Amino acid sequence: MNRGFQISFFTEQSRRKDGRPMGSWILETARSMGIPGGSLFSAAEGYGRDGWLRSASFFESGQTCVEVRFALSEKDAERLFSRLREEGVDVFFVRIPIEFGMTGEP
Repeated sequence: MNRGFQISFFTEQSRRKDGRPMGSWILETARSMGIPGGSLFSAAEGYGRDGWLRSASFFESGQTCVEVRFALSEKDAERLFSRLREEGVDVFFVRIPIEFGMTGEP
């Protein structure tokens, strides 16, 4: 069993970085860094600190809220946060201490 962090980044589908949606950019950047595994989820509805309700049912699908989630070692978490700082990415996150592993591992 490993100890580390579950890290979730929250953004809007319409936010972009280097021409790509921010959520996809974070996921692809982590993958290019060799970080093992991540997922992107689209929310049906949500609101941020600005209080605006965003919904997948609205005509503007770019307003959909997305979450990018990882289960990372402390070392990989620090590498990812360092890269986001270097790239000037400003995105809300939640970092929770966790234990993780594979069910087949001793």
